Amino acid sequence: MARLRIYRVSLVFLFFAATVIAAPAQGVFFTTLVSFDGPNGNLPFSPVIQATDGNLYGTTRWGGANCGSDGCGIVFKITPSGGLSTLYSFCLLPNCADGNAPFAPVVQAADGNLYGTTEGGGVYSNGTVFKITAAGTLTTLYSFCALGYPCPDGAGPRTGLLQGTDGNFYGITSDGGSSNYCEGYDCGTVFKITPQGALTTLYSFCSQSGCPDGALPYAALVQSPDGTLYGTTYIGGSNSDCNDYDNGCGTVFRISPDGTLTTLYSFCSQSGCPDGSFPYAGLVQGTDGNFYGTTIGGGATGQGVVFKITPSGALTTLHSFDGPDGYQPYGTLVQAADGNFYGTTLNGGDYGAGTVFKITPTGALTTLHSFCAFCAAGSNPIAGLVQASNGFFYGTTSAGGGSDYGTVFRLGVVHACATCRL
Repeated sequence: MARLRIYRVSLVFLFFAATVIAAPAQGVFFTTLVSFDGPNGNLPFSPVIQATDGNLYGTTRWGGANCGSDGCGIVFKITPSGGLSTLYSFCLLPNCADGNAPFAPVVQAADGNLYGTTEGGGVYSNGTVFKITAAGTLTTLYSFCALGYPCPDGAGPRTGLLQGTDGNFYGITSDGGSSNYCEGYDCGTVFKITPQGALTTLYSFCSQSGCPDGALPYAALVQSPDGTLYGTTYIGGSNSDCNDYDNGCGTVFRISPDGTLTTLYSFCSQSGCPDGSFPYAGLVQGTDGNFYGTTIGGGATGQGVVFKITPSGALTTLHSFDGPDGYQPYGTLVQAADGNFYGTTLNGGDYGAGTVFKITPTGALTTLHSFCAFCAAGSNPIAGLVQASNGFFYGTTSAGGGSDYGTVFRLGVVHACATCRL
């Protein structure tokens, strides 16, 4: 098995504080709100979230005040109109005991605080779970690998948390676990953690030879109304027609809050993977009760798909990306107020640097915006979108902007919100 790596191309160009692009035919209006420059953040891999105060909060993997020129990552706040402030710069404590490299978004809990994870740092240098107040006071709740190598309690969380209906948080680690079938490295876990920081490992992936139950989960969980959790794994499953991967093409699974896991679907069920392969993103449950998601591989041209799957595991491929309409959708979809789903692709589109798209529940896709690799507006969005209370969509790009460190953007779609207001 091989690790997923995301490469960025260094760009040099002039920076303009905000770039506004209008596409009258689509009724789409695009604004770049923030261009990260290093001290204020670098490389946002995750989407922003809107908190109850109306502001948006997010993380960047690098940047900030600590760890020299690269930085160890930050938590930031941005107003809906683009005012940016840094809440916390990681690696403030010796040996980064407070964590570093936050890969995932934060989530606002019922107590009003924000909770999240870092991929690195912590007491054992294998990542953390943290709480941070709106004023920027950070508390490390848990440091992974507390039970010693090979980290049966998990390691390297790259996903955000979900606060369940029971008040506890549920999350994923991409490494660690107690499996013995991971060919030299670990395969990840599902965990539960209380708001006070007591962690329970619910499941270790690749519990059988060949990882039929999945491995390397990269996306956050979603909870259905009945309390069951659903998610994806990047590899694993019962099918192995995945080029160089011999341990499966990824799965959709459900898991009960007590840790009973069921694999609902294994991708690449047919030769050539027309149903998709490698689901990097998580799922969203639509208003129709079905789940919707994406894969970065497979489909008619091998460039990724959008799919629908029922709670019992019946999968329908809704759209196969072809390049001009984008390819490699890494971000989780969001269902908007108009009932359609919105998402991003890392690459492709008119200029090759990714897209924002809309897709109906029946699979009709419209490309709303194409990013340009040599523009100040940003390029190569890895994360998905959020629709804020003002009707606009907000997202991040992993590259572009004045320093090629990524951006935060806002996108308005006339038919997605009848009265978008700042």
